[in-house]
Order: sequence, then C-alpha cells, then structure tokens
Amino acid sequence: MTELQEGDLAPTFTLPVDDGSTFDLARHAGRPVVLYFYPEDDSGGCVNENQEFSALSPEFTKRGAVLVGISPDDLASHVKFRAKYDLAVPLAADPEHKAIEAFGLWKLKKLYGREFMGLIRTSFIIGADGRIARIIRATRIVGHAQKMLEALDAHLAAK
Repeated sequence: MTELQEGDLAPTFTLPVDDGSTFDLARHAGRPVVLYFYPEDDSGGCVNENQEFSALSPEFTKRGAVLVGISPDDLASHVKFRAKYDLAVPLAADPEHKAIEAFGLWKLKKLYGREFMGLIRTSFIIGADGRIARIIRATRIVGHAQKMLEALDAHLAAK
C-alpha cells in the first residue's frame, strides 16, 4: 500500500465508539475532522496524549471540528480508560485494524532490539472536502494535542 499524502482523499471507515454510537468518517463531510491514532489504552504516553486532547477538546469544538481518538483496543477497554481518566474525547475501537491499516499506520516497529507489528502514533486533519489536510506523526507526545490545534488553525485560516 502506498503512503497516504496530504491532499489525498481520506479512507472512509465506520468504527464503534465507547459511548455506544458509531463513528462514520463520511457522515462528517462538510466539516473538519481531527483523528488521532494512539497505540494503547492506559499506558503512560497514551494517558498523557488523551488527557491533553481532552483538555483541548472545547477548543477543537469551537473551531467546528470533530475530534476522535482511535486505537486497536476494544470497546470495553475504551469505556474503562475513558471513565478512569474522565476523558472528554470519544474513543473509537479498531481491534481489527480497519481504519489503522487504511491510514497505513500498522507497521513493523523496533523497541529495545525487539521487532513487532504495532501502531505508528499519528494524527490527521481531514478537511471539510474529505481530503487529508495534515498528517502529523507524534514524535513527542507532550504538546502533540496543542500542535494539532495549531495545525487546525492554520488549515482553517488557509480556507
């Protein structure tokens, strides 16, 4: 599969969300969508990332953006994780890697000399036209949510 690029049409997908609803990317056409893909519920970096996105959630909403976190964890894990940390952002479950693989994020990783398949922590801004406006790899977790908000502002200012 070729890597997605900014300007490409975003892959469409539908996933269950921890609040009992479903998230269908196509249903949000006409407004910006911010997707952040993270590896695992209740791990140090993922807790920090989700808390930061939750704290900034009202700012994304003020800008008319839909904000969703996605990980390969199942719904039960998401429900527990969201309740434990009082997270404000809806969490979509992708244990079958439908969206994760469609966005090209399930890849070979290396950690302490061990190789394994895993999710590459990445966030996307999908424009109102359904095209990928920004792709930002989360190389530094702290401040990533703020970086995405700034990228959203830049995208909206360019329209």
